[in-house]
Amino acid sequence: MTRRPLRRILALTGGVGGAKLALGLAHLLEPEQVTFLVNTGDDFDHLGLRICPDIDTLLYTLSDEANPETGWGRRNETWHCLEALEQLGNETWFRLGDRDLATHLTRTAALAAGSSLTAVTGKLAAGLGIRHRVLPMCDEQVATMIGTTAGELAFQHYFVRERCAPQVTGFRFHGSEQATLGPTLQALLAADDLDGIVICPSNPFVSVDPILAVPGMRAALKAARAPVVAVSPIIQGAAIKGPTAKMMAELGVPGDALAVARHYGDLLDGFMLDSSDAGLLDDVRGLGLHAIATPALMLTLQDKMNLAQSALDFINGITTSNAP
Repeated sequence: MTRRPLRRILALTGGVGGAKLALGLAHLLEPEQVTFLVNTGDDFDHLGLRICPDIDTLLYTLSDEANPETGWGRRNETWHCLEALEQLGNETWFRLGDRDLATHLTRTAALAAGSSLTAVTGKLAAGLGIRHRVLPMCDEQVATMIGTTAGELAFQHYFVRERCAPQVTGFRFHGSEQATLGPTLQALLAADDLDGIVICPSNPFVSVDPILAVPGMRAALKAARAPVVAVSPIIQGAAIKGPTAKMMAELGVPGDALAVARHYGDLLDGFMLDSSDAGLLDDVRGLGLHAIATPALMLTLQDKMNLAQSALDFINGITTSNAP
């Protein structure tokens, strides 16, 4: 059966790792063909500013503004304001560059004036020349809280201030019960031309689970006509980016890609492994999932585009195999 071109794709993403695949998708698909749904459980208030790290990482990545050395923050950054803040006795463990501050000032002022996070994210994207749609997972504030042996910590305190050192015992998403699916997202998930949903290789516990914690989100993803596929953030037992593998070990979860597939459970129709983990394909298929192994380490733009193309081909193949 001939595969037809995919019409619309929804990609769920967290920060640096997920943004790499998002960039590949943005290079392959027109703005009307892909929407990015971003984790906001990392968001917090700092020095009077509303900071949305994963949204900003994606915006900077899509606009070629990301710092190539860190993956977060803006390129050609300076730190004069941070140095002055430190001189005045302020907390500076969360590094805000001078150019980055413009984003946070714009967002904070717009939110204070009554704009929704969806609206201000669209404004920031437009200002950075981004034509693809970027949506926060919800407009309400949801805070990822990390249970640790040293007590519960807000995500950024765990991730940045404590540098992921405390042993993790669990997670909760404060405020998620009041969150709602935005009308744009609801319409997209119900659309007949939505052909695929991609979960980017982000941390399943603190980047994707906050998105899934929005009431009705998991059910809406499962009810969509499009297949849901996830790309493993684990390659040969190591995290592509961030503390995923460390968290899995501390939670007593096997540190491999198969455990990630099990974590998502019946939400998925397909799962993508790195080629080096091809030995797990039969185990993943034993979960009732379509599965492929493909190079998943994204070091160059071409790597990102290649993985994005593999994801699109995978979705198309699932759709074709399920067709009557």
